[in-house]
Amino acid sequence: MAFEGLSDRLQETIKKIKGKGKVTEQDVKEMTREVRLALLEADVNFKVVKDFVKRIKERAIGQEVMESLTPGQQVIKVVKEELTELMGGNESKIAVAKRPPTVIMMVGLQGAGKTTTTGKLANLLRKSYNRSPLLVAADIYRPAAIKQLETLGKQLSMPVHAEGTEANPVDIAKNAIAKAKEEHYDYVLIDTAGRLHIDGDLMGELQEIKEAVNPDEIFLVVDAMTGQDAVNVAESFDEQLDVSGVLLTKLDGDTRGGAALSIKAVTGKPIKFAGMGEKLDQLETFHPERMASRILGMGDMLTLIEKAQTQVDEKQARELETKMRTASFTFEDFLEQMQQVKNMGPLDEILNMIPGANKMKGLQNVSFDDKQIVHVEAIIQSMTKHERQDPSVMNASRKKRIAKGSGTSVSEVNRLLKQFEEMKKMMKQMSNTKGKKGKGFKFPFM
Repeated sequence: MAFEGLSDRLQETIKKIKGKGKVTEQDVKEMTREVRLALLEADVNFKVVKDFVKRIKERAIGQEVMESLTPGQQVIKVVKEELTELMGGNESKIAVAKRPPTVIMMVGLQGAGKTTTTGKLANLLRKSYNRSPLLVAADIYRPAAIKQLETLGKQLSMPVHAEGTEANPVDIAKNAIAKAKEEHYDYVLIDTAGRLHIDGDLMGELQEIKEAVNPDEIFLVVDAMTGQDAVNVAESFDEQLDVSGVLLTKLDGDTRGGAALSIKAVTGKPIKFAGMGEKLDQLETFHPERMASRILGMGDMLTLIEKAQTQVDEKQARELETKMRTASFTFEDFLEQMQQVKNMGPLDEILNMIPGANKMKGLQNVSFDDKQIVHVEAIIQSMTKHERQDPSVMNASRKKRIAKGSGTSVSEVNRLLKQFEEMKKMMKQMSNTKGKKGKGFKFPFM
C-alpha cells in the first residue's frame, strides 16, 4: 500500500490525542514532533515539513481547537485539512480545448513509465470521460518505445500514429494533430522522448514540440519510488517547459510517499493522476482529500464506490444487499463476487478504503495476494452446495475432505471460515449504515 509506513505512524500519533477532552499546548507539541519525524522518514522535503508542522501547531493551539467541545477531534480535522492542502487542496481537472482535439504532451525521464502511462491515460479518458484519444509515438530514439505504444494501442483497440525512427518528432506531432482534426479524435496524447538524465538536447526538442503544437497540457510523468529525486526532476522540467501537472507512477508500491507530499508544495504544480498498479485500468484521478483520508486511516469510500460502479452489475448488487441485510450471504455469493472484486484491485487496498476496516477484529492481520485468492477459490469449490449455503454444518471430517480436495490444510479452511463470518458481520454493518454521498451503495465484497 502507498504511504503504509507514514500512515501507520500518523494514525498512531493522532490516536493518542483523539479522545482527549482537553488538549494542552504540550499535547500539541508532542503530536507535531511525532508528525515531523513521520514526514521526514517518508522522505518529504525538509522545508515542506517545517512549514506544514508550523501551520498545524498554529491552528491546533488556536481558538478553533481550544474552544471546541471535542478538541481531540478538532486537532485531527486540522491535520487532515493541512495534509489535503499540502497535496494540492482540490482535484485538478484535465483540460478540454474549446476546439478539439485537446493536445497533451507526455514528458519525463526514461524509465519513469511514461509510455505505459500514456496508454493508461488514454484508457481512462475513454472509459471515464467518454473521449476518443489518438496515441502518438514521438520517441524516435528508442524503437522499443514506438513498438510498446503500438502494442498498447492494440491491447486497448485504440489508434496509434507512428512514422518510424527517421521522421522528425515535431513533424510527427503536427501530422498527428492534423489527423486527429480530420478523423475527429477528442484528445491527442504525444509520447515524447525521454533520457536517463536531463540534458540540453532533450529539453531543446521538447521545447520545439511545445512551440509547434501549443499543447493544452504538459504532463510530467515521475516515478514515486524515487522520492526526493522525483521532486528535483519536476523542478527542472517545470523551469524549462512550464508543465501543467504531474502524473505519479508506482504509487501503489513500497514507496514512502515523499514525492506525492512534496511536489505540489515545491513546484506549485498539481498531481493530476496516480498509477496504482501495473494494469492499464489502474490509473486514478488524484484526489488530495481522499488521499489524506486514506493516510489517516479514515478510508476512502468515494473512490471505492467509483471502482465498484465500473465492475458491479446493479441487479446483482441489489440482490446481494438483501442477502447482507438478512445475514443470508453464502459462500456461493462469496465465490460469485470474487471475480468482480479482483477486478477492482488488490484486496488490501480495498480494505484500506473502508473506514476502520483494517482495525476490525479478525481483519488486522489479513493480507491477500493472488496466490491466497486461488486458495480461497479452491477451498470454496471443494465444498458441497449444502456446505456453501450453510457453513455451520462443518465438522472435522468435512474440513479434512475440503482441505484434501483443495490442496490446502485444515487450518487454512478454519481460517477462511472465521474470516468469512467476520466479513459477513462487517458487510451487514455497512449495509445498515446511512452514508452521505455514498448513500444507497452496498459494497459487494467478493
